Amino acid sequence: MAKSPLTAGLMAIVALVAGLLAARAFLPGPLQPPDTRQTTVFPSPRPVPQLGLVSRDGQPLGSDYFRHGWTLVFFGFTSCPDVCPTTLAILAQVRQQLRDLPTGQQPRVLMITVDPQRDDAAHLNSYVTFFDESFAGATGPEEAISRAAGFFGIPYARVDLEDGNYTMDHGSGIFLVAPSGAVVAYASAPHNPATLASDYRKVVDYRSQGNE
Repeated sequence: MAKSPLTAGLMAIVALVAGLLAARAFLPGPLQPPDTRQTTVFPSPRPVPQLGLVSRDGQPLGSDYFRHGWTLVFFGFTSCPDVCPTTLAILAQVRQQLRDLPTGQQPRVLMITVDPQRDDAAHLNSYVTFFDESFAGATGPEEAISRAAGFFGIPYARVDLEDGNYTMDHGSGIFLVAPSGAVVAYASAPHNPATLASDYRKVVDYRSQGNE
């Protein structure tokens, strides 16, 4: 018995759908986030907006800064007695452990000050490059620092001391910004150079495979 045009059409559609489902079963799906030890990989990367910061040479540091490589970002200040110099020393070790990566995948390090009153561009540059000549610093007006800290979710506050001086309390996490200009991961403290380097490799490899 001859099939009606309607029946033949329905059968063709069913065959097409079945073929698509079968083909999909053999296609590779998106990779699962890497199994990192101390780093959280964000499921939805957040593009860094214009923050109004100034780089270590006194020039505006726009959001396009982050499109020139992988960047590790943390917040600190040059008068910090312990956490900031320790973090910078650790990040210098991390860079050393990642020197075998292609140049475009080796991390840059950017410290954004939470103490713009004392940390001008020149002072900040002298401070961060003591740990590694490639390190960069960013400062700016108080409102720009507040905007940057708010975007990254870093708390900070001035703490007045009895001698009339002051210090700064601040979060000590490290953020990874991809060349897409978006924040893709966060490493919580306490930091360990080997762990950071290992997690960094995994995240860069994961994001480099198109998992943006």
